[in-house]
This record gives sequence, C-alpha cells and structure tokens, in this order.
Amino acid sequence: MSESKYQRIWQTALQIPAGKVASYGQIADLAGLPGRARLVGKALGYAPKELEVPWFRILRSDRRLAFAPGSEAAEEQRQQLLIEGVILKNYRAKPQDVWQPDLGELLFKLNY
Repeated sequence: MSESKYQRIWQTALQIPAGKVASYGQIADLAGLPGRARLVGKALGYAPKELEVPWFRILRSDRRLAFAPGSEAAEEQRQQLLIEGVILKNYRAKPQDVWQPDLGELLFKLNY
C-alpha cells in the first residue's frame, strides 16, 4: 500500500478538533480516498506513535465506538472521548459532536 495514502489519512485525522468525532468514511473522503473507510482503519493501526494521531476520535458511520462494547480498546476510546467532553449514550456520540469542517479548513489545512 502506498505510504502517501497513509500520510493523507493521518494528516486528515490530525485535523479533527478535540471534542469532535468523524467517521472512517468521512476521513477517507476528506483524504481523497472515497470508499476506502477500511483503509482508514488499517492506516490508523500503522500510524507512528510520535505523530499522535487521534485515532479515538474516529467512529463507525453510525457514530458508535469502533470496537466491541466492553472490550479494552472500546473502554480506552470511550475514556479518551470523555476527557475531551464527548458524551456517549449507548456507545454512540451525539450528532452535534460530529466534525463538520468548514471551507477554510478544507482549503488551508488539508493540503494534498
């Protein structure tokens, strides 16, 4: 897989503000990789620790946690989101917590 695709995914994920969430599909679309939501999950697993990619801000398309409820990974994701003020109900974020980048963010922060 092309390293540049991973870079675009990581750079896009880094733009999600604290207290907001995005879906795997949304990140793929914004990274110029429509239909590649699974690739986003794979890329997050390969992200270098020093980049500090906020993997926990990326949820399923229905705004639910990416991991099985009760799993260690789901609990870590839930805790990270709670720290940022994202309240989950039944492991699902509220619609108002979804990141909706404005035109300025798209033009000036996502530069690929």
